[in-house]
Formats: sequence, C-alpha cells, structure tokens
Amino acid sequence: MLKKSNLMIPMKDGIRLATDVYLPSVDSIFPVLIKRTPYNKDREKDLYEIEAYVNADYAVVTQDVRGRYHSEGIFEPYVHEEEDGLALYEWILKQPWCNGHLGTFGGSYHGGTQWLCAMRGPEHLDATVPVITFDDLFDGSAYQGGAKVLHDLRWTVADIIPDIMRRAEEAGERVDVEAPEVYHCLDRIPLASDPAVKKYARYYLDWMNHSVFDDYWKQFSPKLHYSEVQAPALNISGWYDIFVPSTLRNYRGMRDHGGSENARKYTRVIMGPWTHMNFSGKLNEFDFGPEAGDEAINLLQIKIDWYDHWLKGKPMSFDPEKPVRIFVMGINEWHDEPDWPLPDTQYIPYYFHSSGNASLENGLLNTEKPSEEKEDVYIFDPLNPVPTIGGQVILPGDGAMGPRDQRAAEKRDDVLVFETEALNENLNVIGFLKAKLYVSSDCTDTDFTVKLTDVDENGVSKLLSDGILRMRYRNSMEATELMEPGKIYGIEVDVAATANTFLKGHRIRVSVSSSNFPRFNRNSNSGGLIFSEEKEQYRKAENVLYHDAEHPSCIILPVIREK
Repeated sequence: MLKKSNLMIPMKDGIRLATDVYLPSVDSIFPVLIKRTPYNKDREKDLYEIEAYVNADYAVVTQDVRGRYHSEGIFEPYVHEEEDGLALYEWILKQPWCNGHLGTFGGSYHGGTQWLCAMRGPEHLDATVPVITFDDLFDGSAYQGGAKVLHDLRWTVADIIPDIMRRAEEAGERVDVEAPEVYHCLDRIPLASDPAVKKYARYYLDWMNHSVFDDYWKQFSPKLHYSEVQAPALNISGWYDIFVPSTLRNYRGMRDHGGSENARKYTRVIMGPWTHMNFSGKLNEFDFGPEAGDEAINLLQIKIDWYDHWLKGKPMSFDPEKPVRIFVMGINEWHDEPDWPLPDTQYIPYYFHSSGNASLENGLLNTEKPSEEKEDVYIFDPLNPVPTIGGQVILPGDGAMGPRDQRAAEKRDDVLVFETEALNENLNVIGFLKAKLYVSSDCTDTDFTVKLTDVDENGVSKLLSDGILRMRYRNSMEATELMEPGKIYGIEVDVAATANTFLKGHRIRVSVSSSNFPRFNRNSNSGGLIFSEEKEQYRKAENVLYHDAEHPSCIILPVIREK
C-alpha cells in the first residue's frame, strides 16, 4: 500500500484541506472510495477499514474537513461539506490513478458528508454507504420531537472544542467523554451560558437559536432531496443508535423518491443490535448471541461487495428482492425482508388502563378500548428530571447507551407505567412505533415522553425504544404554539422503531413521563425561551394523561404474525 500524506487541496475559495491518498500500486488506475472527517484522518482505528479497501484494489482518499486538524479554515459543522466535498470529487477525477468511479464511506458525521454531496447528484458518484447518520439535521439529530437532543453538546465539548483550542495554540487535549466537564455542560442552566461553547463553538448557539425547522436547517436535510440522489445507498445502523428513525427513513425515501432507477430499486438497509459506537452485539448486561456482531456477519465484506458491484461491475452478492436485513431481538435472529416497513405489518393499538394511579402495580396495557376510567396526574419538576438510563443515545460512557434495565426510573412518582399480562405466545413487534396520547397541563408548555420495554420473567425491564414531544411543537416543527392550561390535547409521540420478539411469559411495558435527561434538555414549563432561562424561571407542571372512552390513549405496535 502506497500513501501520500497531507496533500493540501484547494477549495473554491482558496482554503486548503489536508488530504491523504492510499493506492494499491503506482502503475494502474482504480475506483476511489472517499471519507471526509472532522475526527482526524490519521486516526489509527480507521486504518483497518482503509487497508481492507486498498487490498480489494480501491484507491482510498481521506480528508480532514474544513477547520479540523491539518486543514485550513474555520469549522462550521456541515456548512461547507457540500461545496468542499464536491470540490474534492472534482480533484480526484483529474488524478491519473482514478478510473472515474467514486464511492463514499463512513459513519455519523462522515455519513452526513456523504448525503450532503450525494443529494446534488454528482455524475461520477456510483454508490454510498452512510452509516449511523441523519436524514434531517433538525428533527433527526439536533432536535427530536421539538426537544433539544444533547448528544451534540457532549460532542462539541469532548470532540470539537479541544481541537479548536489546539489550533488557537491554547491547551486543548481531547476530553474524555466521561470527564466532569462533559456532565457539567449538559446540566448547565441556562444551557446557552457555557463559556467554552460561547467562545469556541458559536455554531452551537446558532443551533439553539434556530429552534424550528427553518431555512437554516433545510440546507442540511437529505430528506428534501432524495429525488436528486443518483447513487444507491447501503444504509447501516443499530436499534440503539440515535439515528434509528433517520436510517430507516433514508431507506424508505430513497426507495420511493430516489433520483435514478438504481437508487429506487437497489438502495438497502441493515439494522443490527448495535449502538452508535458498539457493533459487537454485546451491550451492557445483554448479549444478543454469537451472530449479532458486525464481525459475525462480515459487515466489512458486505460493504466491499457493495462497492464491487457498483464501481467494478461485479455480480450482486445480495438478493435484490430482499433489500432489508434486520436483526430481530428476543429471538436473536437475522431476517432478510422484502421491504420496510414489513409488508405484512398489522398496526395494533395497545390501550392504557388504570384507576388513576398508574404504576408498576396498577397500570394495565391491552387491546381493549377503555370505558370510564380516572385520569392519571403527576408532577413534573424539571429540576428533578427522570434520568436517562440507556437507550438510543450518544452520552458519556458506552454504558449509557443501549438496552438498560428501566426499573429504577419506573419506580418514580412522576412516571406512569402500563404493562400487559404475561404473554401466552411470542409476539413479533417490528416497525415504527407511535403513541397516541390525550394530555393536559397547568402550564403553557411541557414535554411528554414514552418508553417501550420488554419485561422478562425476572422482572428486568429492558429498554427497546423511546420518544418525546415538546408540546409547543405538537402541530408543526416549523412553528410553535403554546398550550392553553387545562385544555385536553390529542397528540402523537414518535417512539422511533424496533425489531423485537416479546417471548412467551414476557410482558410489554410502556412508561409515560415528561423528561428523559440528559438525552433531551429539560422543559422549563414556562413557555419561554428555554435555552436562556435562569433556574428561577423553571416551574413545576401538573401533567395529566387521560385514558377513557373519549380519550383512548395507546401505543400502536407494528405486529408481525407468525406464518
């Protein structure tokens, strides 16, 4: 393998970006695989994948994005990625070692750089592999259900600011994700007052100031541009990644609206029992079996085979009639399916019942519509929020991600709990999840959260998926509307997606509350500008969940019957 390091490639405005080129040899031409990164192109842990591609006779080009590590300029997340990425493509196509065929790879931010270029339909881009990434930077990464997702604040403090400080010749060693300053920045009130963010990462203030889906966010929204994407995409994520809904929506959007026949017909998706950072299939205390990990299914070879077909013209190694590969938890099996959502899905409402005190002992969940039942009332104190315990998160420490036992949270007075009787047979729940709630509050704004868990015979309540809705966004993500205190509202809460078989003897459990912190920022309940409010402006909310004949609150489960 031959390497050319730190080539300084000029962009349209003259800023030069540091670029490495890896070649199998000097005497031939090759298809080229590209990754653009804010995380340092010289990271040793990335070399294994690069070497695999070079050994498969690909040239590989990696580049530090603008303002990061060896590249010139100022880092503004995603702002320059489309223009700079396309400029890199143009440069590569002029090189004597390039045969005119391009592919892209990488996850998270790298996946975003792929989409932002692909949605402009560059002629020579033949295939992409976006891993664990967004379909819309607003309601898919920075926000969810209108609540601010705080993983990007952790990212800013732990990953981005240290390099900005280093470039400014200040002390800037990379911060460990479990360092006290990471936790402190997430807990700060007002959230916008962090001095390091204000000095070194003013883009994050922009993200807070643009708290609706406006033109600022639309420029970073692949979902608005599927019809311009020519290259088929191999989408990859895990059931415990923050980008579960985004990955599945990218698959669906490309199959329906892709800009070429190949994009519509051959885009694929793979979903494993993985988090944003752990593809081993062993998450916390839960082991999904010997076939669950990326190495067990040879995910790297799957990627190489994908490129081999689209960039080299080799036969397809995958069944085009089964473009969806999902790992079904519970039974711990890989399934190849014809589409997503699965064609035989039945959407079955499971209704909430209680005598007005839904708890581990009182709340019931079943398919019978409620009649006359007393509503559930609880007090939400944003200064004592329900703690995040695992889930589809990117928070300090890998132990914070993935399936975790939720019983500690479910015992709280501000958490309503509803569960089925022990199941008489296995129940397959595979698809997007949605809760329909009827709620009120004595405040003009508040949040409602929903969690779905699988409870085994020992009582362990394993988290599967969760969601949130900030009430001011109940009608639109493009404009806010406060509540009328005491008025009952019917709302829908997206609870992401899962693929899980609830085994015979297990129970389905749903918990409803108003916080999940620090996965999401806390709602002050004041109806004001939450990011700039002082602690004294935070107030408690008396929130109400209704479940009666007129207000049949439920979660809608995507059920696949045994054939």
